Amino acid sequence: MSNVFIAFQANEESRPIVDAILADNPQATAVHSPGLVKIDCPQRLVIKRESIEEQIGRSFDLQQLHINLVTLSGNIDEDDDQFTLSWTH
Repeated sequence: MSNVFIAFQANEESRPIVDAILADNPQATAVHSPGLVKIDCPQRLVIKRESIEEQIGRSFDLQQLHINLVTLSGNIDEDDDQFTLSWTH
């Protein structure tokens, strides 16, 4: 089984995003490095706008993910409500 991953700059803006991702994806694991947080997950990782909004207490546009995004691996499927990485087509 192959992992997908996404990595963000380790800062105050990305912390609630990482927390929301880990809450919504129980198989995901976070690896913290200096200046970077990498989240690995088997096969599929879903980032939900609603979960991030619950963490930050305000509205959130998923396009804002790109501000602190460093790299990712997997096929991307995105809309206004969720951003999904997977190895399925």
